[in-house]
Formats: sequence, C-alpha cells, structure tokens
Amino acid sequence: MFSNALSTSAARIPTMSRPLRHLALLWLAGQAFAHEHHTDEIPEGEAISAQPIDTTLWIHIAIQIASFGIIFPTGMVLGIIRSRWHVPLQVLGVILSIVGYFLGHAHGGRQFAHNVHASFAPFLMLMLIVQVVLGVYLKLHLEKGIHARIRRYTVIGHGVVGKALPVVSWVQMLFGGITALGFCQGDHLGQCLAHFIMGSAFIGYGIVLTILLLVGQMWLRRTGRSQEFFDSLIIAAWGCVNTFTEHRWGGPWVANDLQHTSMGIVWWCAGLLGMWLSRKRDGRPKRNLFPALVIMLTGWGMSAHPQHLELSTHVHTVFGYTLMAAGMARIVEISFVLRDQNTISDTEVEDTNSFQYITPFLLYTSGFLFMGATEEQMNLLTTAGVSHVSYILLLFSISFLLFLFVCMLLHLYASYAWPLDRIQPKAMAKGGLNGHVGHVNRRVRDSEEFELEGLMSDDEVAEDGVGTPASKKANGTLT
Repeated sequence: MFSNALSTSAARIPTMSRPLRHLALLWLAGQAFAHEHHTDEIPEGEAISAQPIDTTLWIHIAIQIASFGIIFPTGMVLGIIRSRWHVPLQVLGVILSIVGYFLGHAHGGRQFAHNVHASFAPFLMLMLIVQVVLGVYLKLHLEKGIHARIRRYTVIGHGVVGKALPVVSWVQMLFGGITALGFCQGDHLGQCLAHFIMGSAFIGYGIVLTILLLVGQMWLRRTGRSQEFFDSLIIAAWGCVNTFTEHRWGGPWVANDLQHTSMGIVWWCAGLLGMWLSRKRDGRPKRNLFPALVIMLTGWGMSAHPQHLELSTHVHTVFGYTLMAAGMARIVEISFVLRDQNTISDTEVEDTNSFQYITPFLLYTSGFLFMGATEEQMNLLTTAGVSHVSYILLLFSISFLLFLFVCMLLHLYASYAWPLDRIQPKAMAKGGLNGHVGHVNRRVRDSEEFELEGLMSDDEVAEDGVGTPASKKANGTLT
C-alpha cells in the first residue's frame, strides 16, 4: 500500500532538479506513511491506548529534541555569524529530523487518536523544506542579473524562516508531550491552553531579557527607548487579550474567571503607565519599575490561586513566589545595581553584574512551573506518589539547562560578532578596555556593519567598503 501510493504520487511530480525531487519524494513518503497508524486499542473517550511508549518512539523523541531543540538553534546562530560550520550542522540536523519524522510513523506500542502533534508535523517539515531550498539557492551564489534582486529577498526569507523555526519547534515539542500523555482533551483544553501559552510567554520573556542583557544593549541604545517601554507595551497588549478572553462574555462567571480577568485589567493599566514613564521630558529614555511591579502582582495572585489538590497548591505557590522573586530582583537591579542606567558601565556596554542573571533565570523557572501545573499533570503525579519537592527541583533543573543553552548560544554569537581585542596589560590599566576613548563607538559601528552585511551581496559590500571583524575571520556564507 505504501509503495503503491508513493509510486503513484511520484509519477505526478513534474520535472525538477534532483535535490528538489528528492525532497518532494520524502514529503510524499511521509504523507503516505502517515496513514499507517492504528487506533483499535484506544478505549472509547480516550486519546491514547494503555500500552507503554515503545523504543522506536523514544528514539523519535530523542532525535527530534536533538535536531529541532539543539542543532537547528545552534545552526541558526552560526548562520547569523556567517560561520563555515553553519551548513554542515544544518545538514546534520535535516538528516536527523527526516529520520525522526519517519520513526514517528513507524512506532508500535502506545496508539494515539487524531491529535494536534501529528497534524502540525507536516507544517513544521514544510518550513524545514523551504529553509533548505532557500539555503541551497543562496549557496549557489547566483548574484548576476535577476538573481541579484532575488537573492536580497531570499536572504531575508531565509533569515526569517530560520529564526522562526526554533519557536515553531518549541510549539511542536509541547504538542508532542501533550499527545504522548493524552492530555488537554475535552474540558481540560482551556486550562491547558492558558498554562502552556502563559508559561511559554514567561520563558520567552526571560530569553528576550537574556538577549538584551548580553548582546542587545547597543541595539536598545539605537532605538532611543528604554527597555521598560517595550516591556510595558507587551504587558499592555497581553492584558487587553486576557481581559476579553478569560471569561466567556454573556455567560455566567465561573471559578477563577474574575481573578483572571482582573489580572488582565491590571496588566494593561500598568502597561500604559509604564510606557508613559519610559521617557524623560526631553525625549531621552528612562527606566521605571512598573513592569517589575506587574510581575510581582501576578506572582502574588498566582500564589493565592485556589486549587483542588495539595500537590497543585504547592506547585502554584512556588510558582507565585518565584514570579514575585523575579519582579523583586528586577526592582533591585534597576534601582540599586544599575541606578536607573541601561548598563553597568558607560564605556563598556557589554559589562554585566552577576545579579542581573537572576531575573531572566527566575522567569524561565516560572514558565516551567506554570506549564507543569495543569490539572491532568497534577492528577498523574499525585497518583504516582511524586512529592512536590522532587517535582519542583526537577523543573528548576530544566530551567538551569535551558538558561545554560541560551547563554552558550549568545556567547557564540558575541565571540564572532565582537571578538575581543588583543590587548596589553598596560592598556587595561588606563580605564578603557584597550586604552582608546573611541572604543565604544567603534564597537557600535562594527555591530551595525555586521548586521547589514547579512543583507548585502558581495558586490554591494565591495562597493560600499563595508567589512566586519566577523566577516574577516569567517570564510563561510549565510545559507
């Protein structure tokens, strides 16, 4: 059946280049293979069967986490810095992801009803195929005639898809975990959406803070706005969404509806205030504490959230305390560590204080705690006899690992984008990093040129005379 479907579909593929034909055949093979699932062992009203997950499916999970969770994000950073290792690493990730995709359709053991993970997988693989096609085109270095114009948009498209792929992969991995356990069905869907969306938002906020802390200060300086302006803008927008979606307007108010809606109101009210206070009278950016205060209020509200299970009460309480600690750490950082400045030092914008790492890490942890506190998860852990202490420590451990991975990727980017100068000890003793007053301005100029080069062809670079420390070191191209 599989071979007949594949041969029939392959015969309809129009004449195309060999790499594209191979990708099309792999796509058709996956679609044909996707119909081999069985659901005869699934009890009525359930999403999964009682069998355990078999070895093949565990291998699928491990391979896809390695490729989409580690290899592709690392390859994305290598592409941004124009490293020659970008292409080999992405090729490895593509091969592993294709193997994992077919293993996901070849497993035995536990059976699954129609689910969002299986429905979303073709979209993710289509994104991957588009990314590969764009990368192959760029690698051919076709820059003459009409290709000069096409290449400019291809570079932009390749960059956008490449940066969106980790986010889409994160969503698919969440779908995979939900599907594997048969969660988020029926009446539990609404609560699942709230926990996983909000938890992911906290983690995403923590990642953004980490990026701005380690490599984003020069970009922030060029915008002419303080970080709290953008924080308050997102908080206000998110509050508007929560205000009108946490309750089914026109229907009766059920448990926790009022609390969730009032929390949304607090967010957009505080967000508007934070945006207004993010500028001085002369238009210069100014720091303020109201985004941090909103985080603290959210944590306080969540810590007092009524729960039905003792385990759930403990997890929600620790989640609330962690979120309050993140807000308090942010207040201390702005008021006492930075003293209302954007950075520790005016002469070295990349300098960071060790205390500044606390807030983003606590946001990572808050996100994992909230995603791990759904009713179905709490019921499963209570039945298994897992204590809240061991479970919370496990979630903290995952947060440590994710924070480590993000810091490693940012270190990789910064090492190539702004390589450290070879300096003498005497020069360091003069106050500046290399003894030159124009050090910061040169760093800003280098970063701007580095960001522009990825959008320019080789001919344009030669005409404009734009060059960067990274481009002089790396021999590879952005593909």
